[in-house]
Amino acid sequence: MQRGGEVVFQYAGGTTGGQPEAPIDVGTRFQIASVSKQFTAAAVLLLVDGGLLSVDDHLVGHLEGSPSIWEGITVHQLLCHTAGLVHWPQLPELDLTAHVPADEELELFRRAPLLSIPGTEYAYSSPGYVLLAHIVERVSDTPYREFLSDEIFSPLGLRSTFAGNGVGQAGLASPLHLGEPVASFELDIVGMGAGDVWSTIDDLAAWDAALEAGRLLSDESRRQMFTVHTHVTEELGGVTLEGYGYAWYMADVAGHSIVFHTGGNAGFQSINATMPDDDARFIVLTNDTSTDLFTTALSLIAVALDGGG
Repeated sequence: MQRGGEVVFQYAGGTTGGQPEAPIDVGTRFQIASVSKQFTAAAVLLLVDGGLLSVDDHLVGHLEGSPSIWEGITVHQLLCHTAGLVHWPQLPELDLTAHVPADEELELFRRAPLLSIPGTEYAYSSPGYVLLAHIVERVSDTPYREFLSDEIFSPLGLRSTFAGNGVGQAGLASPLHLGEPVASFELDIVGMGAGDVWSTIDDLAAWDAALEAGRLLSDESRRQMFTVHTHVTEELGGVTLEGYGYAWYMADVAGHSIVFHTGGNAGFQSINATMPDDDARFIVLTNDTSTDLFTTALSLIAVALDGGG
């Protein structure tokens, strides 16, 4: 946890669960799951800043073979989950742990019915962010993982951060539940753009600081990222949400503003949060889905509200 740019609390514990097993330290890389969507949104906004894309563009204009029911869907709606697309539970035929050719995955998306008329309702959709990653590939003419590396990770000095399955990468945590190994999600294709990034607490802290300082995006793109575009009337881990921007939730805790995103892949959980009015940020990464992520997060919020004591 950081306050005023200074680390006031940091903890690493447990083991990586791999072979050979090793202690987890602050340099261990974790799947950050849906916190990855923050990088997807940033990739889209970089293309917007470069004049190559608009959030008002229609999905069908960038993805060939789109069904007619997608004609009203815009990039903006994909970013803030108002496109009406389904989430993973509505695609039981898709094995999130298995390699699936991109065309086959996209065909499953095409065949799924819309949950609502595009632009009318909030419905969280990881497939929508997979589609955004495909748009980034097509507009930039660059493989998605390379785009992230070349345009975001390297320029910001996020040396331990990468996207994809992680074959051959060092210092990775393995996915666990109740201390036992579980199969990892497939991240090269199936989870591309939705939950495919591996990172560390230090790199995520640097990512938050870079966004805050305007080192990556234009002022307008940053404003759009942190603007409530759709209201969300639900609770997440005991926190009442106010809305969703572009890959960030907005909420109020005891009169204090908090912007954050959570993530959950098979064997991994994550939260990346900032409290802008309190100049505080905190990050929790775990490789065991039996961990009570929100109890930890709420404890850190209490520390922030107590002035770091």
